[in-house]
Order: sequence, then C-alpha cells, then structure tokens
Amino acid sequence: MAQRTPAEIRSSIEANREELALSVQRLRGEVARVTDWRAQLQRHRTEIALGAAAVGLMVGIRMLRARRRD
Repeated sequence: MAQRTPAEIRSSIEANREELALSVQRLRGEVARVTDWRAQLQRHRTEIALGAAAVGLMVGIRMLRARRRD
C-alpha cells in the first residue's frame, strides 16, 4: 500500500468535508420539503378530502347503528 503525503491527506480530508457539507445541505432541504405540512396538504388535497369523507361516513354509520339499538 502506497504511503500518502501529508498534503495528499489534507487534500483528501478537505474534499471529504466539502462533500459532507453538500450532503448535509441537500438533506436539510429534503427534510424541510417532506416535513412542510402545508405543502403536503396542498399536494394531497383530494386524498385528504376523501379520507375525511370516509371517516365521516363510518362515524355516521356507527351512530345510526347505536341509535337503532337503543
């Protein structure tokens, strides 16, 4: 295995730091995008409305069944 000079090692460390900084920056952007609930709500408006309607229907059916038992 070839020995690296101190300058090569420093250069490698600096390149790794720059790559890591870029990766962290990209990750922060991705986390911010994914956890932005307002944007998620805008993107999935139809699915949320359908889910709310389904839950409302199920609750209504249960309430009707409970009334009939009384």
